[in-house]
Amino acid sequence: MAKETGRKLIAQNKKARHDYHIIDTYECGLVLTGTEVKSLRQGRASLADGFAQLDNGEAWLHNVHIPEYSQGTWTNHSARRRRKLLLHRAEIDKLVHKTQETGHTIVPLSLYFKDGRAKVEVALAKGKKDYDKRQALREKQDRRETDRAISAARRRERGRV
Repeated sequence: MAKETGRKLIAQNKKARHDYHIIDTYECGLVLTGTEVKSLRQGRASLADGFAQLDNGEAWLHNVHIPEYSQGTWTNHSARRRRKLLLHRAEIDKLVHKTQETGHTIVPLSLYFKDGRAKVEVALAKGKKDYDKRQALREKQDRRETDRAISAARRRERGRV
C-alpha cells in the first residue's frame, strides 16, 4: 500500500477567526490513541469549544470533541479527553511568555492529516471586542460587493466585444 501524502482536512474552527485576532500560528503533532485515529480517518471531529493550555512545560488540547469509534470495544477513548500537543521546547517557551500577557489565548484552527500523521494548527490569539467583529463583518461584505460589481462589469464588457 502506498504511503499517504498531502494534507487531508478533518475539521476547521471558522468561529475562531471571527472571535479572535490571530497573532501567530503553529503546527503541532497530537498524541492520540488508536480509536481516536480511526475516528478521525472517518472525518469526525469538532474544534468548536477547543482551547490549548500550557502547564509544567507541556501543551495540552482541551475540549476538542473526537467521537468514539463506532467499531471500538472496551478500548474506546472518551470523546472530550485532554490530548497532549507536540511542540518544540522553544515554541512552548515562546507561547508561555506570550500567554501571560492579558487577553492572549491559544485556540485550535484546524485538524488535519499531513502525510498520514494527525496535526493540529493552533494560534496564539487575542479576543476581539464586539465592535471589532462588526467591523470585520462589514469589511467582508464590502469586499464581496466590490467583487460582484467587478465581475458584473467584466461580464458586460465581454458581451460587447
